[in-house]
This record gives sequence, C-alpha cells and structure tokens, in this order.
Amino acid sequence: MLMSLAGIVFGVGFFISTQAQLSGYQELFIETILGTDGAIRIEDRIQDSYVFVAASTSKGDNTNFFIADEKNRRFVEGVEHPETVIESIMELQNVEAASPVIKGSIQLQSPLRKDSGQVYGINVDDHIAVSALEDQIQLGSIVDFRMAPMGIIMGHKMAARLDVSVGESIIIRAVDQQRRFTIAAIYETGVSEIDKTRVFMHMSAARSLLKKPHGVTFIQVSVFDRNHALIDAEMIERVANHFTAPWQEREKSWMQLFKTLKLSAAITVSTIIIVSGLGMFSTLFMIVMDKTREIAILRSMGYTRNDISNIFLWQGVIVLFWGTILGCVLGALITYGISRLPMPLSGIFATEYFQVKSTVWHYVQAVVAAVVIVMIASLAPARRAARLVPGDVIRGTAT
Repeated sequence: MLMSLAGIVFGVGFFISTQAQLSGYQELFIETILGTDGAIRIEDRIQDSYVFVAASTSKGDNTNFFIADEKNRRFVEGVEHPETVIESIMELQNVEAASPVIKGSIQLQSPLRKDSGQVYGINVDDHIAVSALEDQIQLGSIVDFRMAPMGIIMGHKMAARLDVSVGESIIIRAVDQQRRFTIAAIYETGVSEIDKTRVFMHMSAARSLLKKPHGVTFIQVSVFDRNHALIDAEMIERVANHFTAPWQEREKSWMQLFKTLKLSAAITVSTIIIVSGLGMFSTLFMIVMDKTREIAILRSMGYTRNDISNIFLWQGVIVLFWGTILGCVLGALITYGISRLPMPLSGIFATEYFQVKSTVWHYVQAVVAAVVIVMIASLAPARRAARLVPGDVIRGTAT
C-alpha cells in the first residue's frame, strides 16, 4: 500500500508540473504573438458578389432580386480609408487601440553586406499602443526613433547579418528607388522569422519609399479581452466590411499543437497513477484472498455486505486522500523549482527561464484522474469480499 501511495503522490505531482510547464510556454507564445502581430488584423476590403434570383408570387407576379454570395466573395487589397475604419471599430467595447501599417518588400545594403526584408511603416504612438515593440527594444530607444524622421528599428538577427549597430546608416531599396536610413534602435521578439525580416520606419517615410500615397496594408488591433477576439473579429468584419484575422485563426496550428502536447503529457504521466492503481488492486485482492476466514467471521457476527465492502473501499479512500494531498504539495514544489531553472530559448519566443503557469484546473484534473483510477482499483476487491458467503468459506468452497 505504501508503494501505491508513493505512486499516487508522484503521479499527481508530475501531472501538475508538466501541465504547468506546457501552459506556461503556451501563455508566453500567445503573449509574443499579441505583442508582435496584435489580437486582430484588419486586411483586405471585402467586395461582395451577388447572385441573381428569379421568383414568382402566388398571384403569378414575377419578382427578381440579387442576394450576396458569401462563398464567392472577392477582396480588394489593403485598407483604402484607414481613418474611417478605425473610427468605426473604436466604438466596440472590447477594442483597446488600432494602428495602421504599410507593408512592403525591401532590399537592405550595409557597407559590407546585403539582405532582404519587409518594411513596416507605422505611426509610433499608435503602434506602441497595439504591440510590445517598445519593450522589445534592446539597443537604442523608441524616443530616438521618434525623433529621427529617417530612422528605422531593425531586428537583432538582421542587424547581425548586416553587421551593423545603432547609429549606423544603411541603404534601403524598394520599387525603383532607394533611401539612406539611420538605425535608431534594435529589437528582439524571440521569433526568428520576425527578427530577421521586419524593419520598422515612420509612416511618411514608408509611403515615399514604397510609393503608396494613400491607404494602408492592414490595421493592427489590440483588445482588452483576448479570448473575445474571435467574436470581435466577426463584428469588425460586418462593421468595416474588411477581412479580419483574429489571433486564434492565425495561430490555429500552434494552438492545436499545444493542446495535443498537453493531452499527450497527461496520458503519459497518468500511467504512473494507473500503475499505482494496479498495485493497489493486487494488494487488496491478495488481502481478500488471505482474510477470507476473518471476513466470514465478521459476516457471522452480523456485518452486512456493504459493511465488508466499505472496509476495503475505505483503505482505498485513505490512500487516495493522502496521495492527492501530498501529490498536490509535491506538484506545487516541483512547479516552483522548475520556474527558477535557467533555460535560454529563442525561435518562436524568447525566454531565459522555464515558463510555468499553474492553475486550479491542473490540480482538479490530477485529483480527478487519481480518484477514478484508485476507486476502480478498490471497487473490484471490495465487491469480491462482499460476495463471500460464510458457509462456503467454512466448507472451503468459496470462490
């Protein structure tokens, strides 16, 4: 029984700690995505296509009309009137801020090397309100960028590839022209694809470089409640008549991966509890086989079948109670200890330590799994003990 108790303690503890780790990395990934691409993106204008429908009334009159065909919608690239769109969506309760962005392909040339990337033309204050750009800056500052009309903010991977740093100038080419810009700041998001491609510059400079005097490529939106972004995106699409991309849809494959990893970890760690349950089943079953005469005496003294069954069930309950209590304590200690371990990581996010996010739900899941497994393991021996007939035990014919 002590081995079963130990198994439940470790099973519950490891269940809680592994779920906390996966939840921590998932939370960091979501925060990184929201800090770089926003909760919602408003992109191309929707151009509805219509289907001609001919109908007749009961009086024989013909009525012809058109209905919108949502399956065959067309899209006009970009947002032609961003100010109007932003004004309309800011009326929504959950929308916090919005930032228009011009995007385009560029070629960069430093004194030593060349590279390609994507330019993001922004209004500084608007973009800071919808992203974590200011917090992601490693060298330089947002103030330096704000004060430099021909300044840019570059990812640290791109800066390393071009062998440049803050204060140096580079040539940027786009369309059929080129401009010289000064590196005002260098940022790091932890997302490799972003850090080696994105270059931020002022909206006016981007318009001149890309020859886009009107409109923007997309509008980046931040919301107060990120879990409500899907519903907000649908409302924005109706209000603004533009295609919207909430973060849940943009990162659907990654969220499914985290969900799969959580389920896989739960199943794997639960095997420890299952093995403990099998050990408890074997122990209780052997006790029943070994104590048949004692059980018969108790039945002869007036104990009912339920009384005999409860004796063995209570053994399981006691082991389960202390196993889950000690397991939850162990899980909390492991989670705390892991959160203090250094673990430098970058690629899809940046972190220096193990990420954990422990919730009550993790403890509930672990306890429920232990309860189900242990009670199933205790029930069969308890029922067998309750079915023993005193006369059969005395005659030696009990089965």
